[in-house]
Amino acid sequence: MVEQNLEILLDDKNVIVMKLLHYFITEKNYNPIILQGVENEIWLENMDEEYKIIRIVSNYIHNNEQFSFDIFKTKRIMKKIKVKTLSFNINALSIFLDLGDSVDMDTDLKNIDCIKVLEEKDLNKNEIVKSKFPDLLKKMKYSEEGMDLFVKITNDINKHNKSDAEQVEEVFKPKYPMITFILIAINIMMYVLPILFGIYEKELVYLGLNYQAVAAGDYYRILSCAFVHANIIHLLFNCYALFVLGTQLESFVGKVKYLLIYLFSAISGSLMSLVFVRSGISIGASGAIFGLMGSIVYFGYHYRVYLGNIIKSQIIPLIFINLLLGFLLTGIDNFAHIGGLIGGFLITIGLGIKYKSSTFEKVNGLIISFIYIAFLVYMALFYV
Repeated sequence: MVEQNLEILLDDKNVIVMKLLHYFITEKNYNPIILQGVENEIWLENMDEEYKIIRIVSNYIHNNEQFSFDIFKTKRIMKKIKVKTLSFNINALSIFLDLGDSVDMDTDLKNIDCIKVLEEKDLNKNEIVKSKFPDLLKKMKYSEEGMDLFVKITNDINKHNKSDAEQVEEVFKPKYPMITFILIAINIMMYVLPILFGIYEKELVYLGLNYQAVAAGDYYRILSCAFVHANIIHLLFNCYALFVLGTQLESFVGKVKYLLIYLFSAISGSLMSLVFVRSGISIGASGAIFGLMGSIVYFGYHYRVYLGNIIKSQIIPLIFINLLLGFLLTGIDNFAHIGGLIGGFLITIGLGIKYKSSTFEKVNGLIISFIYIAFLVYMALFYV
């Protein structure tokens, strides 16, 4: 009985399925998607690849009506994945292992490519495979056969999944948010100590962001203003926001990157304010805090399998609500908020997300970040 079950398990179709799974999971870092009510097909996703979705369909489809229904079902599921993963566009590749000869696959299907594979050699004839996955056939050749092949593929996939799980656990494991607590302490001291020594008004005058003072050479104000607050409510609100957002982001990206994101966002917010606000004094940590929100959005996009719902339902609405209030209420430097938000997002691209960002992405992110800052400096201080 065991030998009969093994023979059924290791028929030609299932061997192709196992080899394809091995390739896409261990070589291309695709992850299985658990779907309710879906039978005889396997869904894999990798949002960093051109084909974000790979479908391996072993169900027998013998006519165009069944094929059309399969495509309809696929598009419906893709829409749900698109919403869940905050993706603007999703391309899928469907690999059919049991497709009838009468089925017409030449229909133009938006965002879905289909290939028919009855035997391994069919992969070598397919133009999509040759152009997008040129090493696929080579990677599907094994010296093992039968049960040995099954054991090898299973062990390799388990090892890969274990490694991925360890990486995710490392990134999301809570860490002590030392930098966040230090920043909160600095903000509190910069408010309390000047009041105790009777120099609070002087602090506003000498440390606040003022266009005329910065243009005259007080460039330190671009950063110092982020540690000065107007009143106790202003201070407590920003410290609370810093605690909520900062403890999470610092744990996700690490202390050094987190501090760089905070300072870069504060500077970016101040420069944006100087571009559009030429009178009065601007103070507060909110520009830097908006930068943390921008950074969390970028981080959450890369780990959207875990944070997609939170980013969509909490962080993005929070950003829009606060920006809207900034435009509706007086006394709020909303340009500093916008500048900080953009700066936090851009510098996070440059610093990279662990296990997700490529060197190419980080280099481009750093280049764009410094071009952005240089442009703000020019517009704020040199453009008349």
